[in-house]
Amino acid sequence: MTAPSRRETRALLARAAEAQADAEAIVETVSSARAKAVEAYAIAREPQVWTAIGKMSIETVKDTVDGRARLDELPAHSIYSVADLLRAGPDRLIGVPGIGKGTARKSIHAAEQLKRAAQDSLQFRIEFDPKNPDMTRLLRALANWGAVWHAAGVHEADAGRVASELATQRPIAEPTGAGRLRRLFMRAGDKAIADDAARRVRAMLDTAESTGQRRAAQEVRAVRTPSDEQVWRDFEQHSADYYGLLSQVVGLGGDVAASEGYLPADIVERVGAQQLDTSRLNDSLRLRGYQSFGARFALVQRRVVLGDEMGLGKTVQAIATMAHLAARGATHFLVVCPASVLINWAREIARHSTIPAISLHGNGRARAAARWRDEGGVGVVTFGALGALGLPPPRPALLVVDEAHYVKNPNAKRSQAVNRVAAESNRVLFLTGTPMENRIDEFRALIEHLRPEIAAGMGPEHAAISVEAFRRAAAPVYLRRNQPDVLTELPDLVQVDEWEEFGAEDGAAYRVAVREGNFMAMRRAAFAVRQPHHSAKLTRLLELAREAMANDRNVVVFSYFRDVLAVVYAALGTDACGPITGSTPVADRQRIVDEFTAAPKPAVLVCQIEAAGVGVNIQAASVVILCEPQVKPSIEAQAIARAHRMGQVRTVQVHRLLIADSVDERMIELLGSKAQLFDAYVRHSTIAQAAPGAVDISEVQLARMIVAEEQQRLVGTPEPPRRLVTTTTSAQHTRPQ
Repeated sequence: MTAPSRRETRALLARAAEAQADAEAIVETVSSARAKAVEAYAIAREPQVWTAIGKMSIETVKDTVDGRARLDELPAHSIYSVADLLRAGPDRLIGVPGIGKGTARKSIHAAEQLKRAAQDSLQFRIEFDPKNPDMTRLLRALANWGAVWHAAGVHEADAGRVASELATQRPIAEPTGAGRLRRLFMRAGDKAIADDAARRVRAMLDTAESTGQRRAAQEVRAVRTPSDEQVWRDFEQHSADYYGLLSQVVGLGGDVAASEGYLPADIVERVGAQQLDTSRLNDSLRLRGYQSFGARFALVQRRVVLGDEMGLGKTVQAIATMAHLAARGATHFLVVCPASVLINWAREIARHSTIPAISLHGNGRARAAARWRDEGGVGVVTFGALGALGLPPPRPALLVVDEAHYVKNPNAKRSQAVNRVAAESNRVLFLTGTPMENRIDEFRALIEHLRPEIAAGMGPEHAAISVEAFRRAAAPVYLRRNQPDVLTELPDLVQVDEWEEFGAEDGAAYRVAVREGNFMAMRRAAFAVRQPHHSAKLTRLLELAREAMANDRNVVVFSYFRDVLAVVYAALGTDACGPITGSTPVADRQRIVDEFTAAPKPAVLVCQIEAAGVGVNIQAASVVILCEPQVKPSIEAQAIARAHRMGQVRTVQVHRLLIADSVDERMIELLGSKAQLFDAYVRHSTIAQAAPGAVDISEVQLARMIVAEEQQRLVGTPEPPRRLVTTTTSAQHTRPQ
């Protein structure tokens, strides 16, 4: 092999100098952007820390300082909290009778320790306040860090190695490009060292050029931080991305055990050892720690229920699981979901991964199914269409069933269809935020699809004994995390019961419904009026909506009844969007939500609670109005979670419209125990002491009890009703498919 000429060597070294500059630019820019984000976070965090220690009583300092009685004089000198103590400083403390230099020093030291503890445990939240300069600085720093990090991509680690190696080897290789006379007088050993360094330079240069380092450096240098207005607008729409960026540069705290679903140590260890291949995920998806854990749990345990509370990103965890398997050679995946979220699934898969998504729905279903069998990808199919779908060779590497509580009834056709496909699938992932609604047995029914042997060993005694017994029995197949445990940034949820009284017209409609024993008519009588001002509920709804819009807030109104929605929609006029009902076509539901989100001014989205309470994300709304209580607490929880979820940046206000001395009040009383059961097993994981079925109330039982009570109250001793209406015709309510 012919040795390179001096001219070629000089050109090589010149290119190496440019490559070194590029690598150093990548390293320096990324490092600087990260440091600025950390600095901006520390500044923005400080007021929240001071707020936290401002709530700590001075008693916490007394417990750690000798001479406790001497600090009793502090409140008389306007020092009530740890924050007050630190602001006062040692000089002011010494001025308090009975406090000397030693006590002052110890008190300040104890307060500083408490402040550090508050910093470590703080659940930091980016407050939505465009006028706050500290929060604005943080968002700009995070936006810049995200852009730089994205531009650098995988080159950051390589760039550091390239810069270091070239900085070392280039000076040693310089003599290889020197003149003939200089080379003539070099010792043989020095020539060999210089030639070896030149070979190393050439190898590093080849690495830099093959990985596209020059282009990455150009993109890093070209990054421009958006304006304050732009960054706040972007944060409002993509706040989860900003928290994801922040979690990469600082620790955001949170309960580690809770983020791991309180699983046993042996399962946590296996999940921790599982690597997650993200090469098939797009840069748009930055998994949170608990989301990565959820995907790895599904991979390790193979057939599981992911029961995370709504708003925690179950969809992206499923996509991450599929992406890992696709990166390892899997070709076919299947998602089964309600029709209302089919389009959303296809969008999210395309947005967050490089796996093709194929909708197996509508008139072209047969052709789409054939394409899916031949080419692979993620087939997305509704529960209704699953029965007519044949499995492709090979069988699905992962079957994902969204809103899996739809298959809790083993006798239903859709449950049987899911069970057949699950039996043929390598892995199965059930997604549901409400695995149980009324009976604990429904949870066992879900497990039957996945691990029959575990379901067989799960009896009511596990729930009745203790939370630990239930967790141990369910651990191999069940993972659930709650919002407060893992979303430290989630804004507050303020819930208000708006109690009203019937007027003449709505009161008359209610009394008629009671006499007839018509439970459903009783529930919607408050809106059975000819004019909006004749309805106390509707009057209050309009007041709440207009006040919210005046404060630049979007509103979502939920009702179970279509005729109630029609009244509300007409009363709102041009401020209303929708309505979304069970009969709204799937494509139109997402279009309505998109238009509501992009509206140039605040608006009100009108929704049927069981249609828009499933799979539709409406975090553009921060005010939720519920027109009536729901028979199942989980339905209301689902609806609220559509707004109070990851991505929401404003405090969410929930207003329940209730009529005193009516079916509303009776339902609130009777459903209290059912809500406690829901909280115990599904939300808070604190098991009730009573047997699981002891507090169950079916819809028919509830209706009979309330009708009888109201007839007794309004009419006298009730007679058996001529009819008991607990369901409605399609003209009133259409259940989503």
